[in-house]
Amino acid sequence: MKPSRFEYFSPATAAEAVEILANFEGTARLLAGGQSLVPILNFRVFAPAALIDLNRCRGLDEIRKDGTLLVLGAMVRQSAAETSETIRACCPLLTATAPFLGPNAVRNRGTVGGSLAHADRVAELPAVAVALGATMVAEGPKGRRDIAADDFFLGDLTNSLAVDEMLREVRFPVSSPVQRFAFVEATNRHHDLALVGVALKLTLRENRCEQAAIVVVGIGPKPTHLSASERSLVGNRLDADAVRNASALSIEGTEFESDPHTPASYRRHVLPALVERALLQAMSQGLSIQR
Repeated sequence: MKPSRFEYFSPATAAEAVEILANFEGTARLLAGGQSLVPILNFRVFAPAALIDLNRCRGLDEIRKDGTLLVLGAMVRQSAAETSETIRACCPLLTATAPFLGPNAVRNRGTVGGSLAHADRVAELPAVAVALGATMVAEGPKGRRDIAADDFFLGDLTNSLAVDEMLREVRFPVSSPVQRFAFVEATNRHHDLALVGVALKLTLRENRCEQAAIVVVGIGPKPTHLSASERSLVGNRLDADAVRNASALSIEGTEFESDPHTPASYRRHVLPALVERALLQAMSQGLSIQR
């Protein structure tokens, strides 16, 4: 199939893009990398009156460290998340997750902001944003506003941007030397979207966990904190028993949904193993499991 007819705009600035977006009152779509949107347009899941291409908007591909924040413009390519030394130094979880986002051709065109705004339930970057406590900066006719990652993702292909707002940039807290990170996933084939994906951030002092964020995608319509697993780690030494306990608790209070790709029973079966793998991977970064 091919997309339905639409008007095409290629603004030079974010301000122009917002103005066009507002004029269409919710019937326009923004095009960033297009790796997710274009197939959906072809299947006519969306039939927008207009497509606003952000690829020529100046300044939206900026990568910079701003004090304790790593600031990424919405049009930063996913390949840059893997190769940028600034991103690697400030946000190692983003760098570690980048190879999972798709083959080279997809990562070279796909954007960090585009993936986040698309809010696919099986996309990896939403889990990373929630685990890291990122802030989404929306821009609309009334100016800019901050949206916490926990509040940004509302459900399948649904975010909390207003119809006249675009995602302007994403702000990630700069990582600390006492933090450890991991991203793991289960897929049908290498570079497929995640059937289940786990993003992990731990704050450790003397091998004792001060804070834990374990966020899973694929099991439901938006990124989900594994709260029972997180609580089991905080305040405790991360020994082998703690890892096994947190892994077992990953299914406690967790609702699993089926989709055309895999049944809920598979997701329930594989999640504890993924949590264990993520914890062991994070602990291997300069620390050893106490047995």
